Amino acid sequence: MLRSFRLPLLPAVMVGLALSPTAWAQDDTITPKVAEIAPRSAQALLTAIAVAGDHLVAVGSRGHILVAEDGSERWKQVEVPVRSLLTEVQFANATTGWAVGHDATILKTEDGGQTWALQNFDATQEPLLSLYAVDAQHVYAFGAFGLMLETHDGGSTWDAKTSEVADEGVHLNSVTALADGSLLLAGEMGMLALSQDQGETWQRLPSPYESSFFAAAPHGEKGAVVAGLRGNLYLTDDVLGGEWTEVATGSVQSIFSIVPEADGSFVLVGLNATLQRLGADGSVTPLSPQRLKAAAAQDIALPYVALQNNGGNNTEAGAYADAVGLANGVLVTVGDTGIRRWQLN
Repeated sequence: MLRSFRLPLLPAVMVGLALSPTAWAQDDTITPKVAEIAPRSAQALLTAIAVAGDHLVAVGSRGHILVAEDGSERWKQVEVPVRSLLTEVQFANATTGWAVGHDATILKTEDGGQTWALQNFDATQEPLLSLYAVDAQHVYAFGAFGLMLETHDGGSTWDAKTSEVADEGVHLNSVTALADGSLLLAGEMGMLALSQDQGETWQRLPSPYESSFFAAAPHGEKGAVVAGLRGNLYLTDDVLGGEWTEVATGSVQSIFSIVPEADGSFVLVGLNATLQRLGADGSVTPLSPQRLKAAAAQDIALPYVALQNNGGNNTEAGAYADAVGLANGVLVTVGDTGIRRWQLN
């Protein structure tokens, strides 16, 4: 049976997982090919976006990594030593960060995303799907079928990590730090696990849902918001308490990312251009934000197409895989149609 993982319904990602490891594996001694510089990389599949100091970094298909240095308007594609699909990017500080993806790819940057060094590549291993940087030396990478890798030396060496959670063999889709410093891991088959010692040990939590979670965010001092397949959304004030409240989203569109806002609300993004807001009062409302046009002079032009947002989603606009919120109510999304900028209402 095909297991779901982050973005299971995006064609490029689904194809990558549908093939068995033996079908797409190659000799792991072969040096991977470098990513091609593509004029339309900002319009192709991008799966994750992160803030690095005063600029943004987005990653996606064919090893594409793009950097924006002026608040999301001017993007440029940078050179990357691998063509594997990249699935996540995270920074420990303004300059040091990692990107992970298929073929157990791990890339590191020490200049805010301008240049990248390959730290791990093995086409016989499962895809890596999520990241957490404790600091610039201690980092975890999580992946399909329970894959966990850890480094204590900034990525010079990566070691497989064993745990009861990893032994379950489910896809580990998302990890987030809660307000009290603990880590919440979310994945398929209702996987929820908590670490109170920076990832050294994990405690499996009772789950309110038996299918895939794709995103999580901190809520209050000890709580969290988790979301996943078919628009399922749950909220708790205390993850250890085990009391989760199901929140009706009014949609069956899968949610891939949860973006916290300053007032305690959250922006939900996902399949079929889903853009919704979970309010501090627990209500979910669709967003119809204004699409921002890109600046005229850019390294990579972002095309502008006026879209009607119907009830928080648009079946012709593709999927939004991830998002970050910027100052003045600007939201930047990435997905299978590339980079989009929005003025939230």
